[in-house]
Amino acid sequence: MEHAWEQIATAGASALSLNAIAKQMGMSGPALYRYFASRDELITELIREAYRSLAEALRAASATGADLAGLADALRGWALEDPQRYFLIYGTPVPGYHAPEDITGIASEIMRTLLDACAALAPDAAAAPFGVYLEDHRDWADGHPAPPAALHRALTFWTRLHGVLSLELAGHFTNMGFDPALFFAAELDEVLAGRA
Repeated sequence: MEHAWEQIATAGASALSLNAIAKQMGMSGPALYRYFASRDELITELIREAYRSLAEALRAASATGADLAGLADALRGWALEDPQRYFLIYGTPVPGYHAPEDITGIASEIMRTLLDACAALAPDAAAAPFGVYLEDHRDWADGHPAPPAALHRALTFWTRLHGVLSLELAGHFTNMGFDPALFFAAELDEVLAGRA
């Protein structure tokens, strides 16, 4: 798996090759198939590992009393530590790859942690029209009892901060002359203030 991460860092997940990994390890291609039956099986395991790693980072932050801002810091720290892991789960989908259902369960753990923090922030806040809409369209919340305003805030947090992170990690801010960390913090302030 370490060789797979190296290969992804060099050429991207779509170029992942079991034969190339086997060659790096001094094995024949067929020998590696004893561990992973296909490239997709290896990608699935890498995705599971990435989601588990992020879920654990957020769970650890939450266990120490982190609020929504603390979870944002944990998310950004995790992404900056290993951008390829981040891009494997939040970047461009691998052509022809379809993740198994259990991946959704691991991703739901991450959203539950976020929804808990959003529900604790403003449980009685009035919901904007989109928040009211989400009350009837909450399948993505996997049964979490968060009120409409918390659902909206969680979704806003997830989309806005992932947008900033994705652009930062892809190098799109490099020559723009500002600090991406400050931009991330400013977007977080907007989310925390309820200005979606």
